[in-house]
Amino acid sequence: MLKVGDTAPEFSSMNQDGDLISLESLKGKKVLLWFFPKASTPG
Repeated sequence: MLKVGDTAPEFSSMNQDGDLISLESLKGKKVLLWFFPKASTPG
């Protein structure tokens, strides 16, 4: 479990356009990760 102020581990994920992004490609930028359940599914 990460704590406030911890460095995030390296990861890759798909963005909203289906493009693969990595934490490394965002280095030096402010990043907001927002997770939510798929539409019309119980959350």
